[in-house]
Amino acid sequence: MPLKIERTPVPDQPSLPESVALDRARAAQLRWAQTGLRARLAILRRARHRIAATAVEIARSVPREQPGALHRTVADTLVSEVLPLAEACRFLEREARWILAPQRLSTHTRPFWLRRVTAETRRESLGVVLIIAPANYPLFLPGVQTLQALAAGNAVVWKPAPGGLAAAEALRAVLVGCGLDPALLQLLDELPQTAADAVAAGVDKVFLTGSAATGTAVLSQLAAHRTPAVMELSGCDAVFVLPGAAVDRVVAALAFGLRLNGSATCMAPRRLFVVGDHPGLVPAMLDAFKALPAVALPARTQTQLAELLEDARGLGCTLLMEGSLAQLRYAVISRATPDMQVAQSDIFAPVLSVFAVPDMDAAIAAHAPCPYALTAAIFGPENEARDLAARLPVGTVLINDLIVATADPRVSFGGRKASGFGITRGREGLLEMTALKTVVAQHSRDLRAYRPTTPDHEPFFAAYLEAVHSGSWRARWHGLRRLLRIASKLD
Repeated sequence: MPLKIERTPVPDQPSLPESVALDRARAAQLRWAQTGLRARLAILRRARHRIAATAVEIARSVPREQPGALHRTVADTLVSEVLPLAEACRFLEREARWILAPQRLSTHTRPFWLRRVTAETRRESLGVVLIIAPANYPLFLPGVQTLQALAAGNAVVWKPAPGGLAAAEALRAVLVGCGLDPALLQLLDELPQTAADAVAAGVDKVFLTGSAATGTAVLSQLAAHRTPAVMELSGCDAVFVLPGAAVDRVVAALAFGLRLNGSATCMAPRRLFVVGDHPGLVPAMLDAFKALPAVALPARTQTQLAELLEDARGLGCTLLMEGSLAQLRYAVISRATPDMQVAQSDIFAPVLSVFAVPDMDAAIAAHAPCPYALTAAIFGPENEARDLAARLPVGTVLINDLIVATADPRVSFGGRKASGFGITRGREGLLEMTALKTVVAQHSRDLRAYRPTTPDHEPFFAAYLEAVHSGSWRARWHGLRRLLRIASKLD
């Protein structure tokens, strides 16, 4: 049966920020949160089956070409958005129960003076979450966040980016068709102001995927409302090639990273750190890049790129470029330096800066000035790669891979520094959709803790600290003897 996508407003899908829409979302969310997790996941399971049955129709809801955001085939969308969305759904079906289950805190590290206390943590729904979607992956990225929000018992308001409404409608049609209350997933239009209106109307948390500039603007509004947020922002991501790396794999990965979605991917390679001597790497890379399709860049990206390339030339760098600013196949900047603007900028264009560095210390030093810290890829022997990974302050490190493995639904994803904060996807991404509540129970009937202290308690507490926390057994023994002696004189 073909997927039916409703493209016109319907009564059960009012537009925010009308207060009635938010009221309906909150009323539906209260009922949804009281629904058992098993029943919520059953809807997601049916939705996954429906996604599989209508995968091509769903993929076709994503535009194939949109300058600055989308450059792909339907097959590209199937493998980069629809397939990982279905995998994320199955991950929730299998793992959400134990991730969201109450956790009893261990009694082994409980203080002696609280020996009759038990404690547990619980995960509760947030309420209504606002998901602000990106233009470059309009289905997978907000779709996973939507599935996680629903699994955790929330209602969702989804703000699509320009060109992304049809994909949002496609997933909503699947979920509603599988039994989801329509009030639990409401779609805004594509205008930027609608997100601001939704924040002003009052949502409980915001999940944004977008540029650093967009994140800064949204955060300034959230501060006035004290609304928490997860920000998955821009990248200027690095690839490190260590001695012993398989050159053919590095070349294939770099070509893939620049080709994927016309290089409009936050994890696309922008900086290449060649550690040591790899004489055949750059010639093989340039040869592979000649087969890349030219990408149509929007005017604003052309202007940005022209300024970045001019800055690089002024610093003595060498530019190898195929195509024009309007139709760019690739731009490779060799003899790169860390202070180049292009090495510190987020840009959706097939641009790669090449740094020749003698060792890992030099590579780390050259990497450090960049304000973005989303992901890094390291190619080379795994032990050495893991050593380098431990020293890189980024959100995700891939070893002998680029981009692909982050589609694993188990993998939590998030950036540092200018690349944002908070986590999406995986276990931690699901927990971001919840509020933590700790329940502490006192089983003692002793009332002495409520009584006021007296001068006699001063040596008692001092002796207890000495007996429990001193650094030597002699001191602890001395404190214990003092404690017992003093305790015998207290009520």
